[in-house]
Amino acid sequence: MREEEIEKLRGVVRDCVTKHLYSSAIFFADKVAAFTNDPADIYMQAQALFLGRHYRRAYHLLNASQIVLRDLRFRYLAAKCLEELKEWDQCILMLDDAKVDEHGNLNDTKDSNIMYLDKDGEDHEINISSAICFLRGKAYEALENRVQARHWYKAAIKADPLCYEALECLIENHMLTYEEEASLLASLQFGPEDGWLSSFYSCLIKKYDKENVVEAKFRELEKEKCNSNTSDPSFFRTLKTNTDLLACKAEYYHQCGEYQKCFELTSVLLEKDPFHLKSTLVHLAAAMELGHSNELYLMACNLVKDYPQKALSWFAVGCYYYCIKKFAESHRYFSKATSLDGTFPPAWIGYGNAYAAKEEGDQAMSAYRTAARLFPGCHLPTLYIGMEYMRTNSFKLAEQFFMQAKTTCPSDPLVYNELGVVLFFSYRYNKAVWWFEKTLAQIPSPLSEMWEPTVVNLAHAYRKLKMYNEAISYYEKALALSTRSVSTYAGLAYAYHLQDNFTAAITYYHKALWLQPDDHFCTEMLSLALADEARGPQN
Repeated sequence: MREEEIEKLRGVVRDCVTKHLYSSAIFFADKVAAFTNDPADIYMQAQALFLGRHYRRAYHLLNASQIVLRDLRFRYLAAKCLEELKEWDQCILMLDDAKVDEHGNLNDTKDSNIMYLDKDGEDHEINISSAICFLRGKAYEALENRVQARHWYKAAIKADPLCYEALECLIENHMLTYEEEASLLASLQFGPEDGWLSSFYSCLIKKYDKENVVEAKFRELEKEKCNSNTSDPSFFRTLKTNTDLLACKAEYYHQCGEYQKCFELTSVLLEKDPFHLKSTLVHLAAAMELGHSNELYLMACNLVKDYPQKALSWFAVGCYYYCIKKFAESHRYFSKATSLDGTFPPAWIGYGNAYAAKEEGDQAMSAYRTAARLFPGCHLPTLYIGMEYMRTNSFKLAEQFFMQAKTTCPSDPLVYNELGVVLFFSYRYNKAVWWFEKTLAQIPSPLSEMWEPTVVNLAHAYRKLKMYNEAISYYEKALALSTRSVSTYAGLAYAYHLQDNFTAAITYYHKALWLQPDDHFCTEMLSLALADEARGPQN
C-alpha cells in the first residue's frame, strides 16, 4: 500500500476517535499497524483499544512490543490499562521503581534517558513525566499508602504546573496543611504566560489568610485590566464570571460563616451549571447550616438520579436526614457515601456528626479519628474530637485537640470559640474572655445571628469576672442579634441583679420566663429579686 493511502487511513483513525467511533478506530488502526509495523502506529492502535475499553488487549499489545521499555508513552499507556484493570502493584512496576522525597523532588533520573516519540509536541502538552508521577500517586492512594501518594502528587505538579489533577487531589483530599500548600505553590515554575494560573491556584488552596489578603487574590483574577504584556485583558474579564472561581469564592464565604451569602452565590452558580459538583457540595453545606431541608431534599433526589455511584449523592441524602433530625437514617447514608469513596472528607465528618447527635460517643470518635488519619490537612476531625471530649467533661484533652485544630487552621472562628468554652468550664475566665474576643475579631462584620452564642459566652465570662457593665453591654449586643434566647435574658437579668438594679433584673427575668415559663433558675431568681426590691435599700 502506498504511503499516501496509509496516511489517509491514519486520518480516518484520528477522525473516528474524535467522533467517538471507537470500534471503527480499532478496525482501521489494526490495519495500519499491520501494514507498517511502525511503533507510532502500534501506539495509535493501543490508544484506540484503550478508548474502546479493551484494556486487557491494549495492555497485551503494548507489552508484546519491544519498545514498551524504551518509550515513555508506551509504558504510560500500559500503566493506564493496568489502572483501569485495578492491578495497582503491576501498575507501579510498569512505571518503574523511581524514588521521591517528601517535598516531591525526584531522586531517580532514569526516565530522562528514555526516548519519547512525540517530542515535537511536548511544549504544547502536559509533561509525560508529570503524568507518570500523577499515575504513581493514584496507584499508591488506591493501595492506601497515602504518604507515598502525597509525595508523588507533589512531584507531578512540580514536574508540570499544568497538571491540575495532581493539585486537585492534594487539595480535595486535604493531604497538605495550609503551610505545605503555600510552600508547594511557591515552588512551582510557571511560564511567563501562566501568571493567571498561579493566581488561580492561590485561590484554590486553603484560604486562611486575613480577609483583605484573600479578597485581593480574588480581585487580582477578576480585574478587567491586565498589566502583563503577554496576557490578553479580555481573558481576565471572562474569568470574572468563571464558575470555578465563583465556587472558590462561595467556599470562602462558607469558611467565614457567611452562609446566606454563600447559599445565594451557589444558587446562582447552579442555575448556570446544575452539574458543577464543587458548587453542589458547597451549596449542600450552606443549606445544612441554614436549615433549608426542602432544598436538601430536592438536591439529594436529583443527585441520586444523575450520579447514583457518586459519594456526593448519598452524602446529600444523609444531609437531608440530618437536617430533619433523623440521625439513624442520616448515619446510614453517610456510611454508604464512605463505602463508595473512602477519600471523601465530608462523608466521614457527617458520619461522625450523626453518631454524636445520637450521643454515641465511641462511634463518633472512631469516625473522627479515621477522618483525622485520612485527611491530615483538615482541622475539622480534631475539632470535633475536642467537642466530644468536652461533652464528657474531659477538658484537658478537649483543649489539646482544639489547639491542634488551631495549628492546622489558624483562622476558623469556631475553633477559637470552642477554646473559650473549654476554658470557661475550666474556671479560667480571663483566658476565656481573651479567646471569645479573638473569635469575634475573626468574624467579618456585621455579626450574623449564628454568632449570638459567642457574644453571650463572652458576656457570661465577664459576669464571672464581676465586670458587670461589660457583661451587660455584651448581653445587649446579643439581644440585637437574637431576641429569642432565654439564656441571654436570664444572664442580663442576673447581671443587673448582682448590681442591685432589681427593677431591670425583674423586667428581664419576666422576659426570659415569657419565652420559657418553666425555667427553674429564672423562677427562683425572680422571687429573690422581688423580695430584694420589696425590702428596699439597706442602710
